[in-house]
Amino acid sequence: MIDVLIIGAGPAGLSAAIYVERAGKHAVCLEAMTVGGQIVNTPDIANYPGIKKISGFEFSMGLYEQATELGADVIYEKAVKIRESSDEGQKFFTVLTESGKEFEAGAVIIATGAKNRLLGIDKEETLTGRGVSYCATCDGAFFRGKDVAVNGGGNTALEDALFLLNYCSKVYLIHRRSEFRGEPQNLEAIKDKPNIEFVLDSTITELKGDRNLEAVVVKNKNTGELREIPVSGLFIAIGQEPDNGAFSDVAALDEKGYIIADESCTTKIPGIFVAGDCRTKNVRQLTTATSDGAVAALAACSYLG
Repeated sequence: MIDVLIIGAGPAGLSAAIYVERAGKHAVCLEAMTVGGQIVNTPDIANYPGIKKISGFEFSMGLYEQATELGADVIYEKAVKIRESSDEGQKFFTVLTESGKEFEAGAVIIATGAKNRLLGIDKEETLTGRGVSYCATCDGAFFRGKDVAVNGGGNTALEDALFLLNYCSKVYLIHRRSEFRGEPQNLEAIKDKPNIEFVLDSTITELKGDRNLEAVVVKNKNTGELREIPVSGLFIAIGQEPDNGAFSDVAALDEKGYIIADESCTTKIPGIFVAGDCRTKNVRQLTTATSDGAVAALAACSYLG
């Protein structure tokens, strides 16, 4: 019987594991993909208190090493269901994985984070890996000396554009609004670059190319004008969405699929907690994810007694 089973080994999940172990309980993280979550692909973190600058990979590995050295285990399995169980009157939870394995725990913390949101247009799936990407730091170097586009208006889009400007001949920054939502300093860093072009009030309506991406077609929402922009790469950065559907029977979801919980990180079922970007909140940052991890961990340990 595991004390606290944590679904996800991103910043929230690993922070939770650290606090569970420090509280004298045993933590096991189930991770479907990569330790560190999406932050592992961020080239520079410069807004985490006490750390002037660090890469997402270094930060993630630091969390992982700290958690495992304290005694936490990370198992690479995708959790697909949480079931309430009992034995001789003792309540516990059974977590089932995609491979058919079962893990029993006294408490569960859901820390699944969020995944990249898709454009939802034709050829997006078939051209993914053939010009369409969701990670500029992963794939940007493949487009050295070529023209590319970034779609989005938040910090991720601005950071992606800045990163790509170092490699690519030209970067088109496509945004559906007239103003960006990202932090002003990120916009200042790119707006005067000679190889950036803003394509505002526009949405991508079509991807062109059969074997590889050759161009994107954008539509100006004010004029209705269509414009074809030849590019070899398109980096989509239009936000994220949670992947909580598998847990809807044990945790209430809002209309966007986020687990409903406040700063206490508690769900509708005692013993099940939530941490990080997968829960309802106004601010989704690295600091709030690690904070949630600590709060959920301590709440889980208190629940266990």
